[in-house]
Amino acid sequence: MTTIARSHLALHQTKNDLPERTRSALADILNRRLADAIDLQLQAKQAHWNVRGPSFIALHELFDKVVEHAAGSADLLAERVAQLGGTAVGTIRFVAETTELEEYPLDKVSGADHVAALAGALASFGAAIRRAIEEATELGDAATADLFTEITRGTDKLLWFVEAHSHARS
Repeated sequence: MTTIARSHLALHQTKNDLPERTRSALADILNRRLADAIDLQLQAKQAHWNVRGPSFIALHELFDKVVEHAAGSADLLAERVAQLGGTAVGTIRFVAETTELEEYPLDKVSGADHVAALAGALASFGAAIRRAIEEATELGDAATADLFTEITRGTDKLLWFVEAHSHARS
């Protein structure tokens, strides 16, 4: 965990009945996935701004749906941290130090290139969220596991939409 996150480990008072140790571990997991969600949001915006080619408008609009999903996921994750008595950490430095997503390639221009890059980012985000489902379940918090499951369903759907653009070659 980064220096920024360690400074936010102290939990706030809450009547939430989960043990403090569990809430602290969950807040850490949630903050790491929050960093991924913010990174995904910015990667999708990068693709949205820079896509070119014959499928421009379709991809431009699809990439905005990924931005919306990532932003909504970030909000859900941050709010769950707060519900558990933690501090949501969404600063750019924390995100850059913490995200597990690969750096978005800045040399992409074609729709196919952006589709491949964004599909990779969505797949990585989905895998990290699935691991978080298992971690939350092991910690005995069905509510947080359910939140991760909700995010995974939306992520998988968008991955399907994005990947569909790479399969329709005629």
